[in-house]
Amino acid sequence: MKSLQVAQATDPESQPERTDQVSDKSIVIPNKHVTIADSIKSEHSRFVAPRIPTDFSIQVQETTYNVHKYPIISKCGYIGRLEVQPLISNSGNVLKLDNFPGGSETFETILKFCYGLPIDFNSDNVAALRCASEFLEMTEELEDGNLISKTEAFLTFVVLSSWKDTVTVLKSCENLSPWVENIQIVRRCCDSIALKASKNKHTSEDATSNQESWWFNDVATLRIDHFMRIISAIKAKGIKPETIGKCIMQYAKRWLPGMYEELEGLRGYGHEKSNLQFTIFGRKKQESAAHSKEQTTIIESLVSIIPTQQEAVPCKFLLQMLKMAMMYSVSPALISDLEKRVGMVLEDAEVNDLLIPRYQNRDQGKMVNMPNSPEDCTMQDIDVVQRIFEYFLMHEKQQMQLQQKSGKLNRLMDNYLAEVATDPNLSITKFQVLAELLPEYTRSFDDGLYRAIDTYLKTHPSLTDHDRRRLCKIMNCEKLSLDACIHAAQNDRLPLRTIVQVLFAEQVKMRAAMQEKEPAQSGINSEHDVNQISASMDIKTLKTELENVKSNMVELQNDYFELQEEYKKLSNNDKSKNPSSWGLNWRKIKNSFHVKHAGCETRDGQDIPTSPNHTRRRSAPRRRLSTS
Repeated sequence: MKSLQVAQATDPESQPERTDQVSDKSIVIPNKHVTIADSIKSEHSRFVAPRIPTDFSIQVQETTYNVHKYPIISKCGYIGRLEVQPLISNSGNVLKLDNFPGGSETFETILKFCYGLPIDFNSDNVAALRCASEFLEMTEELEDGNLISKTEAFLTFVVLSSWKDTVTVLKSCENLSPWVENIQIVRRCCDSIALKASKNKHTSEDATSNQESWWFNDVATLRIDHFMRIISAIKAKGIKPETIGKCIMQYAKRWLPGMYEELEGLRGYGHEKSNLQFTIFGRKKQESAAHSKEQTTIIESLVSIIPTQQEAVPCKFLLQMLKMAMMYSVSPALISDLEKRVGMVLEDAEVNDLLIPRYQNRDQGKMVNMPNSPEDCTMQDIDVVQRIFEYFLMHEKQQMQLQQKSGKLNRLMDNYLAEVATDPNLSITKFQVLAELLPEYTRSFDDGLYRAIDTYLKTHPSLTDHDRRRLCKIMNCEKLSLDACIHAAQNDRLPLRTIVQVLFAEQVKMRAAMQEKEPAQSGINSEHDVNQISASMDIKTLKTELENVKSNMVELQNDYFELQEEYKKLSNNDKSKNPSSWGLNWRKIKNSFHVKHAGCETRDGQDIPTSPNHTRRRSAPRRRLSTS
């Protein structure tokens, strides 16, 4: 134990008188003399021998101070009241100041103040000096400008006007309870920080360019109880829930580093890997056993101040907090509250976030022996996820929004089932219960569910036919896509009855797919048929006209031959009468048959007129000839 003596130097023989002497007060330590001025060496560096012996001893922690009564009692009301008691009136007794705020270092500063030496106030020592002055009752009634008024003025006008000093003072209050609570230092600092943060002003030297989160890092360095008071004060100022949520996430990132650690490389399953995982967590818990209580307090406190609005924190953060809460065995009520909070925003979760390791019951951070039942050795905690989905369904049914979010939830559930299906210790009952949580009417397709069932069958090849049929009943074969039906029809792990159902569903889907194509094909065919019918009618008309032309040509040929015969007869009989006139008439008749009209086409050496009108005109010479 150190003994310090404070006295006035009066013996001129003990030390030669010097003209540069600056003080006559000294602290005498056995085997060592240190003046009070030595505590501020930049101003006082010379030893001064004591002149007046000390008459009073005060013990703070492990240090005893031998001082003079008058300068101490004149400013410290507490010591003045104790000094009149017989217990300490005898100089042989020592006054012990138990639980003195700030310890011996703060008391030495107060001794300097009592002896009239200058002291410096700063953000590191002002809280301790304010509490110590309150402890010693250094009020204005004893002396004007006593220590209480000086420290209070420094706190009010200097500290609370500065962001950085306020944070520093609040951090220094962590070891000064309950004095800082009684004299309202913590409350005033928290209110000042909340006010500055709500004004969104950059008053910190380390402030970032982000106008919303510039104060997060400073606040995240505080103790959890002070952090909670600041968040409560900020809520009262009307700060957005999203901003408060981000600040809480920043605090958790600093004080809960295990939140963001993942078990990489242990995605496989099996009893040995389960033992390995539990061993890792058990070793982590043993190493942090000294801090487990602090971690538990932080987790419980953070969960209690998370804003109730769904947009305050993401679902991923809530699931991480849930994992930490289960790891450190916080209260079941808090875990249930977290599960409900996750259930309200479950549509924003990812499958990796739902992979919550199974933590066994622990006693003060130590894990109990592994259970012997294979079903209890599953890597993931299926029961927690089941409760989360149940909370979600309960909430969405109340809000009448289940159908709107069914797509995301079905994908999330199917992907989660596919992940846990690879666990050989997962029972078929738990798998079936989890798969049937979501109502069937919310499912549009069962492809993801089929993939999960197929994964489970692949991982559990020893299932009986009854269990395989029981498992496949969860799936609706009519809701499988055509590709899934084709795959399932060739899957020998499925029971025969399921394969038959899949084949039937496949035929129905193929028929439906063909029917969907028929309307489009019929549209194309209808246009083609119209064109084909029009062309057929044109061809038929042309054929009819051609037949008419052919019949007319035959008649003309016959007429021609008859005319030739008749001409021969006439020429023989009347050749002598007027041959020139007959020759002229014959040439006219002949020309009328052999002249080609415009618009006729020649086929097979015959002249074919293009219309029946030509035919009528050509038949006219015969009639004229016959009338002659």
